[in-house]
Amino acid sequence: MVRTTVSVIKADIGGLAGHHIVHPKLKEIAASELAEAKSSRIIEDFYITSVGDDLQLIMTHRKGVDSSEVHGLAWNTFKKCADAAKELGLYGAGQDLLKDAFSGNLRGMGPGVAEMEFEERPSDPIVVFMADKTEPGAFNLPIFKIFADPFNTAGLVIDPKLHSGFIFEIMDVIESKVVELSSPEDMYDILSIIGTPSRYVIKRVFRKVDREIAASISTTRLSLIAGKYVGKDDPVAIVRAQAGFPALGEILEPFSFPFLVAGWMRGSHAGPLMPVSERDARPTRFDGPPRIVALGFQVKDSKLIGPSDLFSDVAFDETRRMANFIADYMRRHGPFMPHRLGPEEMEYTTLPEVLKKLEGKFRHE
Repeated sequence: MVRTTVSVIKADIGGLAGHHIVHPKLKEIAASELAEAKSSRIIEDFYITSVGDDLQLIMTHRKGVDSSEVHGLAWNTFKKCADAAKELGLYGAGQDLLKDAFSGNLRGMGPGVAEMEFEERPSDPIVVFMADKTEPGAFNLPIFKIFADPFNTAGLVIDPKLHSGFIFEIMDVIESKVVELSSPEDMYDILSIIGTPSRYVIKRVFRKVDREIAASISTTRLSLIAGKYVGKDDPVAIVRAQAGFPALGEILEPFSFPFLVAGWMRGSHAGPLMPVSERDARPTRFDGPPRIVALGFQVKDSKLIGPSDLFSDVAFDETRRMANFIADYMRRHGPFMPHRLGPEEMEYTTLPEVLKKLEGKFRHE
């Protein structure tokens, strides 16, 4: 049986009018590159979009995860787009491309990657999530609720296919180590670490009964690769839906609460994660607030059917209203915590350069 791989690869390669949106020219270049790759059967299908200033490549193929061909295609596409961004004078042109040459796959090179390989079901719906102005740990809360919280996902209680629970692969992004913990039996252990999203990030989720892949999340932390602040990580995720996995509505439900995430202006502030349509993924207020887009596809014979712009539903209007209220509340704190991040996170921003200037001015009491 042929297995299909879904790869979602993103990069900030230059923004129009600051950290705002991707210039249409860059999307045209990406579409041309991927169309050529489709005709030569490197990939089977693709969809190009953008969320804020991040260019998003959604691709299907039959080459498995970490394919050098597919990752090389994405890298070369981003490089060509970055060259165009420099010609256009776009802001932060090529900022997520942290290496000079491609070396087999994109790990440690800057772009964010979420991938999964699976044998297609007769009907195989997936949801692709793409966030801007936040970090990979922003997915910890919703992914936990989708796959471990019965108050969110009724199927965990009433669907025998989900009742056994799920395995969470969690990465320590500081130490580059992973641990697998199962829900429900390890639920408290899971929560004890993923509640620190700046360090512990859910990377993948598997169905416990057969270890079938259920979700994949990008875990790239740009500051840890570059050793300095070069922009927020803006993560992506893929979640499988229905028929042995949570239903579409259960997958979207956690985002009805605009929970606080790290990022926003200069990657240095906490703010509400606002679910928006593709059209409204254009953050401006204080370079935000952080946004997330959800696109629904059917995968059939390694082709993408869709997408449906899932957060364009008016049912999320109240969530957006609440997010704007929270944004007002947090902004009134100005440069004070808890709006500004704590010192352990600010260590990876431009603040240390300011603190160096003050070193000689401190004196002992």
